[in-house]
Amino acid sequence: MKDQIIPNPTNTPVAPVASPPGEANTVQQVSDDRGLGREALASEPNADRNRKIIAALNELIETSRDGEQGFALAAKDSKEPSLTILFSEGEQSCRAAVAELQDQVRMLGGNPEEDGSMKGAVHRGWISIKAAASSRDSKGILEECERGEDYAKAKYAEAMKQDLPEPVRTLVARQYQGVIANHDRVRDLRNQYRS
Repeated sequence: MKDQIIPNPTNTPVAPVASPPGEANTVQQVSDDRGLGREALASEPNADRNRKIIAALNELIETSRDGEQGFALAAKDSKEPSLTILFSEGEQSCRAAVAELQDQVRMLGGNPEEDGSMKGAVHRGWISIKAAASSRDSKGILEECERGEDYAKAKYAEAMKQDLPEPVRTLVARQYQGVIANHDRVRDLRNQYRS
């Protein structure tokens, strides 16, 4: 028999209830599939909202983790000290964003993403950095970093359209501004290399 969560509008502790034989615990399955903890789903009126918020934050965690890994690769393979510093700062910024987002997911009772997604990294352009870096072409590396930051900007803009509670909205908005600043610095340098 599996445990089952009972809606609890008062948020007082409730003992798990066994599911009938042969019946899966769908709440636990959903929470396992989306990185949601039991606490996030215990209150029925807020369950759907928390689920959406946690899913959005986990998506931003994946995006930021991919950015962290992409900037690290760019920093490692860049032959120019000024670009290495820029990429290292981008890596650190993404790492800090991941930590903050993971803390928010935990505070909402969810399970935060721990890794980026390789599939997502391909779509975000970060994998192309490896090809550009192999030729150590600064312009190419900058173009790939900008492409990754374009994707991150779009994901943050999408998250800002959601019904986020105030502390989460403030965090996401602040990080969104950081993504825009990273993007613009990379774009401006890329433009210099095009000249």
